Amino acid sequence: MDSITAGFLASLAAGLATGLGCLPVLFVKIPSDRMLDTMLGFAAGVMVAASTFDLIMPSLQIGGLWISVLSIILGVGFIDLLDRAIPHAHFVFGLEGPSSRMQRAWLLILAFTIHNIPEGLSVGVSFGLESFDTGTVLAVAIGLQNIPEGLAVALPLVREGYSKRRALIYATLSGLVEPVAGLIGASVVTFANDLLPYALAFAAGAMLYVVFDELIPESHTRGYHKEATFGAVLGFLVMMILDNLFSHG
Repeated sequence: MDSITAGFLASLAAGLATGLGCLPVLFVKIPSDRMLDTMLGFAAGVMVAASTFDLIMPSLQIGGLWISVLSIILGVGFIDLLDRAIPHAHFVFGLEGPSSRMQRAWLLILAFTIHNIPEGLSVGVSFGLESFDTGTVLAVAIGLQNIPEGLAVALPLVREGYSKRRALIYATLSGLVEPVAGLIGASVVTFANDLLPYALAFAAGAMLYVVFDELIPESHTRGYHKEATFGAVLGFLVMMILDNLFSHG
């Protein structure tokens, strides 16, 4: 299997994990805020570790310090521009949110769609390294953190009055931007190999923006910041172990 096809399929699998995270909404009672904060923290920890070990470190090794620094800044700037240009809501709706239930729901879906772009991009770029071990580790990591994120998007939709099945469908659809971004990332670095260190660090910057602007603040909004912090540390450690086992085992 070539790296472009592998990058697309891996990012597709990671994106579909968003729907997997919604399944508890169908079969069990809605999880507590404590559990949701812990899961969001876990997702943040996984993304920080994935950015560090599988994107930034290879970029440093291939392109050097300043290429990596510049590309991280560009990645942050790109997602910040999307964040400003496209109207969307954060994961949890405050009292000052839009009054229309439909409007709130679609703003939430847009928020997740925006922040799934760097995740798919990072998986695709990793397979562009032609290192299937690294790409597999990152795809597993993104899939892991997409599970709590899927719940995080489905839960507010249910609270807004949507049926559980519709919430599952919409949350899953929000993850399907990932294979598109993965295909773009794998294609760019495969056909323009000199761009690889730039693309790796760019994807890392985009992911870090999502972590620090979205996931961590949202995991602290319901009063369970300690649980969110411990979840973040656990997510970081799980990703570090996976990276070591797959890449060096």
